[in-house]
Amino acid sequence: MKYTIVLVEDEIDLNNLIKTYLEKSGYDVISYYNGTDAINNTSIKAHLWILDIMLPDEISGYDIIKKIREENEHMPVIFTSARDKELDKIIGLELGSDDYITKPYSPKELVLRVNNIIKRAYAKDLTKIKYEDYIIDIEKRTVFENNVEINLTTLEFDLLNLFISNKNKSFSRDDILNIIWGENYFGTDRVVDDLIRRLRKKMPNLNINTMYGYGYRLT
Repeated sequence: MKYTIVLVEDEIDLNNLIKTYLEKSGYDVISYYNGTDAINNTSIKAHLWILDIMLPDEISGYDIIKKIREENEHMPVIFTSARDKELDKIIGLELGSDDYITKPYSPKELVLRVNNIIKRAYAKDLTKIKYEDYIIDIEKRTVFENNVEINLTTLEFDLLNLFISNKNKSFSRDDILNIIWGENYFGTDRVVDDLIRRLRKKMPNLNINTMYGYGYRLT
């Protein structure tokens, strides 16, 4: 699942820099450069807001978080500020912010904080992977297609998990044998081909590529 971050920062160069770092980390980013535009779009579909407290118009980060909280009391929010004042941090926490970072800050540090909050806030979503029309729940070991469950055996799900967690990575038959059956398995590698065939039959939309003379790869 791809998460959307809303970035409210009036310094254009800093806004563009943070946006680039977040996008390289796999996030979609919506940028605003003033409080007015941001506060008029608090209902936008997003997963986390990064708010500069001091903005060029009469709308501050504090005003924006109040509006966000009216619409979604659970929306994660990170405050940024050039002022390293204890009172700002206290007010931010009282208004429901999840974190506070003082300028100048490292873009890498901000991305790490975003990652941590996303993992904490959306932990349940992180166990679910969407591939084509399949919803794969890694934790519950279930697969659904259009709300209909697909029953997989233990080995079939283990193989699916291997592929879905390593998309575009190539695995030899020996790799799959060692990972799925264990290093102490002494049977023929033809069991790998048979397991692939069964998984393809149950999930025909899986794009499992055969690499002749080597193994398989999910794309």
